[in-house]
Amino acid sequence: MPNLQNSTIVSSTNKIRFIRAVEGTSVDGPGLRTSLYFAGCEHHCPGCHNSHTWPKDSGRDATVDELMDIVRYNDFNVTFSGGDPIYQAAALVPLASRIKAMGKTIWCYTGFTYEDLRAMHCEAVDRLLELVDVLVDGPFIEALKDESLRFRGSSNQRIIDLDACTDKEHIVLWNNGNY
Repeated sequence: MPNLQNSTIVSSTNKIRFIRAVEGTSVDGPGLRTSLYFAGCEHHCPGCHNSHTWPKDSGRDATVDELMDIVRYNDFNVTFSGGDPIYQAAALVPLASRIKAMGKTIWCYTGFTYEDLRAMHCEAVDRLLELVDVLVDGPFIEALKDESLRFRGSSNQRIIDLDACTDKEHIVLWNNGNY
């Protein structure tokens, strides 16, 4: 498991390595959403459909203000994807804070499991998880690919309702009726 506290991507910079926004999508969570794709992923899952986002220097630098303009313009709930947004946790906390202040929900996709994220004891990751409503966790596993699954690519991935998790030890899976 990588040590994200020493990662060059998890930093306190005000720049975020940004790939693109998909506005009005319905595949990255319920309803219409603004999906923001971020650079950097060390999972390198075979069969990943976003392998172009793996290099941490892919995409371009963006500011929180610039990304907030996209979120405000669309006025949808938001999904963080990539790459793996966790590699930019420190830079994404201010963005997530502002999105939450607008009253929007945040979904976040990660190749890490929830348990691995908690075991990292990384302040930036912990803070980001406090702001995320729903976490889709786990690596994409090509042998477990199932196109009938909603909002995930392989059956090992879980959709975790972080708002419903009253403590860090018990996982509550997302119930479609909550959103």
